[in-house]
Amino acid sequence: MTKRKSFLLRLDPRLWDELSAWADQELRSINGQIEFLLRDAVRRRRNKDAVKNSTDDHDEG
Repeated sequence: MTKRKSFLLRLDPRLWDELSAWADQELRSINGQIEFLLRDAVRRRRNKDAVKNSTDDHDEG
């Protein structure tokens, strides 16, 4: 099993409240919700970069 990284994260209390409510709705811990959101953001960025690189390749021809 891979080790997980730990780090301190400071959040605005209003953001914490929003994340906490969202996590409760999705039946996740706040940590799980933040990790879910970060993974989703990374996935979207990768897909966006892949599409951009694909269209850049077609533009060169």
